[in-house]
Amino acid sequence: MAGGAREVLTLQLGHFAGFVGAHWWNQQDAALREPTDTQELCPDVLFRAGRTLHGQETYTPRLILMDLKGSLSSLKQESGLYRDKQLDAAIAWQGKLTTHKEELHPKNPYLQDLLSVEGVMSSDGLWRVKSISNGKGLPPLTTAATPEPLIPTEGSVRVWSDFLRVHLHPRSICMIQKYNHDGEAGRLGAFGQGESVLKEPRHLEELEDRLHFYVEECDYLQGFQVLCDLHDGFSGVGAKAAELLHDEYSGRGIITWGLLPGPYALGEPQKNIYRLLNTAFGLVHLSAHSSLVCPLSLGGSLGLRPEPPVNFPHLRYDATLPFHCSAILATALDTITVPYRLYSSPLSMVHLADMLNFSGKKVVTAGASIPFPLGPSQSLPDTLMQLGGATPWTPLSACGDPSGTHCFAQSVVLRGLDKACHTSQLTPGTPLPSLLHACTTGEEVLAQYLQQQQPRARSSSHLLLTPCKVVPPYPSLFSSSLSQQGLVLDNPPTGAGLSFLSLCGRGEHPSAWGPPFLFILEPDPGRLGQGTHQTQPAALGQLHGRWSGTG
Repeated sequence: MAGGAREVLTLQLGHFAGFVGAHWWNQQDAALREPTDTQELCPDVLFRAGRTLHGQETYTPRLILMDLKGSLSSLKQESGLYRDKQLDAAIAWQGKLTTHKEELHPKNPYLQDLLSVEGVMSSDGLWRVKSISNGKGLPPLTTAATPEPLIPTEGSVRVWSDFLRVHLHPRSICMIQKYNHDGEAGRLGAFGQGESVLKEPRHLEELEDRLHFYVEECDYLQGFQVLCDLHDGFSGVGAKAAELLHDEYSGRGIITWGLLPGPYALGEPQKNIYRLLNTAFGLVHLSAHSSLVCPLSLGGSLGLRPEPPVNFPHLRYDATLPFHCSAILATALDTITVPYRLYSSPLSMVHLADMLNFSGKKVVTAGASIPFPLGPSQSLPDTLMQLGGATPWTPLSACGDPSGTHCFAQSVVLRGLDKACHTSQLTPGTPLPSLLHACTTGEEVLAQYLQQQQPRARSSSHLLLTPCKVVPPYPSLFSSSLSQQGLVLDNPPTGAGLSFLSLCGRGEHPSAWGPPFLFILEPDPGRLGQGTHQTQPAALGQLHGRWSGTG
C-alpha cells in the first residue's frame, strides 16, 4: 500500500509511448537511489510495494501498458520477478502433451550487463534482486568493485524493452495479439481500429480487471496519467480508455499526454493522411473525457506540411530515432508532472487541471529549454534578466510559432538549481540591475519573472533542489559546451565530462491557438485565432515546466 501518498496510475498505450515510458521509469528508478532525506518527490505516487510468492519485497511501477504482438522482444509478458515455475507445471490434463517452444529473443547487451550488476538468476529460473539498502527500488550502483553498465547504442535498440531497466508487475503488460508491431500487414493504423479493440469483451475485461487490481489497493487515488500514441490506431485505444476512466472513476484527474515521434517522410501521402486524421480524432475524443490533454512531439508541426524538428542549442540528437526523441520528451515530462508528485504540495491532478482549464478548453501545450542557460558565475536573476523579453523555452507540442498567442494560465517548475544561485549574488550597496535582483528567495524570483512575462496569466510555480536523473541507458545527447554540473561554458575544456544538466521546460494555456488540422474540425476562425562520445551525465538540473491551454 502507498500509505499517505496520493497515488497515480499510469497507462502507456502504444509503442512510442513505450519508448517515452521506458525512459520515464528509468529516471524514476534512478531517483530512488538517492538518499531518502533529500527526496522532494514522493515515489509512492507512482510505485507500489508488493511481495512475490517467495516472500521477496518488490517495488514496481503502478502501470498498465498496451502494445502489439512482437513488440516485447526479450521481455516476458508475465515478468520474471513474480513467475513461479511450479504453478506453470500444475497441469490437470493427464493425457499426452506436445510442447511447442518458441525461440527466445536474445537480450540486448545493455540488459545483459545490467543484470550482472543488479542481481542473479536462481536455479529455479527466478530473478533474485540483490539486497536493497533503503527498502525501495534496486540497489544503488557501486563503483568500487562493479563496472558501470553499458550505454546501449542506437543500433542495438529496436523496441522500448531493449533499454527498460525496471522490473514490471505481471499485471502491467497487456498485449493486443490481433495486430502486428512489425511488417506491412496486420497493423493498427487507424483510429477506428483502435476504438474497436476496446469494444471487444476480451480486451475490455482485461483492462477493467487490471484497473480494479491497482485502484482497489490505493488509499487515495488522485487520478490517471495516460501516455498515448496519437499518430496511429492507439489514438482510438486511448480515446476508449479515457472514456472508460471517465465513466468508472468520476471525480479523479485524467491527464493525457498525446505522443508523436519526430518528423515524418513527405513521400508517404497515404500514411500522412492517416497520421493527421488519427491525431485530429484522438485529440478531440481524448479532450472530451480527460481533465487535460497535452500533445508532445519534437516535430515542428502536426499538419500535412512537415516542419524541421525543434532545436536545442546544447543537444545533439537524431530526430529520426525514437530512442533519442523519447528521452527528451520523458525528461520534460518528469519535471512538468512535479506539482502532483511532491511530498509537501497540496496540489492534486484535479486542482492542476482546474487551474489550467479555460471555458471548457482542455488542450494544453508544453515547452522546454535544455539546458536552462545558466553560466558558472551567474545567479537565477542574472540569467532571467539577460533573456530580456525572450523566453528560454522551446515549444514541445508541435503547434508552430507561439508568437501572437496569449497565455491564460501556466504551471512552471524549475529544478536542480543550487540554492546559492537562487537569488542575487551582488555585494551590498551595488545598484540593482532589475527587480529580480531585489527578491529574497528563488521562489520570489521565479514568480516575479512570470508576472513580468505574462502579467494577466494565472501562474503556479515550483522551485526544487532535486535534479532530474539521467543515468544510463539515457543516450549521450549533450554537447561539450556544458560543464560537469551542467552549466553553459564559453570555453569548454576538451573532453570534459558531464554530471548535471540544467533544463528549462514550459507549458501554457494560450488564449489563441490554432494547429492547422483543427481547421478541419472547427472552421470558425474567431474561435481558433492564430557525435563524439562523451561521459554520460548522472543528473539533470533545472527543468522549467510550463503548461498552457487553448482558448
